[in-house]
Amino acid sequence: MNRHFASDNWAGVHPQVLAAVNRAAEGHAPSYGEDPLTVSVTASIRKLLGGGQVFFVFNGTAANVLGLSTLIEPWQSVICSDVAHVNVDECGALERFSGSRLVPIPTTDGKLTPALIEERLTGMGDVHRSQPRAVSITQATEYGTIYSLDEIKAIAELCRRHNLLLHMDGARLANAAASLGVPLADFTLKAGVDVLSFGGTKNGLMGAEAVVFADVDRSRHFGFVRKQGMQLASKTRFLAAQFGALLEDDLWLSSARHANAMAARLHEKVRGIRKVKITQAVQANAVFAIIPHDAIAELRQEFWFYVWNEATGEVRWMTSFDTTEADVDRFATAIQRVVGR
Repeated sequence: MNRHFASDNWAGVHPQVLAAVNRAAEGHAPSYGEDPLTVSVTASIRKLLGGGQVFFVFNGTAANVLGLSTLIEPWQSVICSDVAHVNVDECGALERFSGSRLVPIPTTDGKLTPALIEERLTGMGDVHRSQPRAVSITQATEYGTIYSLDEIKAIAELCRRHNLLLHMDGARLANAAASLGVPLADFTLKAGVDVLSFGGTKNGLMGAEAVVFADVDRSRHFGFVRKQGMQLASKTRFLAAQFGALLEDDLWLSSARHANAMAARLHEKVRGIRKVKITQAVQANAVFAIIPHDAIAELRQEFWFYVWNEATGEVRWMTSFDTTEADVDRFATAIQRVVGR
């Protein structure tokens, strides 16, 4: 059976994660996060990030929406990239749950800049307008591009000057860390991020994400927000067990490095094919390319992937922790056969 290149969500669960869940199923333990495993894994995440308040939820939409909702009031707004997951792929969840407004900014590579953000800081104090309160950036971005440490610090500094809070959607945070080669804490909490979604599902977990607040005061109501948001797991130890396996021997990082390497391998094999135009820098586990429209359907008979822009024929090819070199080579051969002829 072919492994596909649609999304790292399509990948299975890492065997070490499944084993950890099985171990957590032995015996009884207190519920709602009071169990020893949850306490221990939470402490490990705090150590990795250099502090913070950690909470587990089931999925990435909840991590983003609940984290942001804790920071903002209904009359306030969140500035984000036009391709941000919270803007495009969360079905208006933030607006419905928080009552606040998203202000999307057009970007060519999924990345905001201080200049782009500052252009939208208008109507401050005007009772007729939503008031900017937070900036949301995605690391790695929806285009697979990476914010450098300096870029994040620059956005954080602008946020401080304008009394804004900084949210980071880290659904693929591990892939960003693998690409940057710097400690996770350095480009998250230490860089000025106020609330972080630490993704696990796209990196081999069955279904678990962590919401991390840099400041205890900003997190003091999150327990209630999470409960109202229907994301408080009664058997929290099974979410913690997944993260525990991910943290053991830096599995989170080695899996992300592998996924990134597979994307780099795919990029190297297809970038010279006639009629394949690479559209974004390959910095994480995604390859974006424009290919002829008539080749898309034929290729997807063998390997499923998503069309990012139907008008231009831009497609997205994603790799994951379980993508093999042989998978990449088979896919590249198919692309050469169908697109290159």
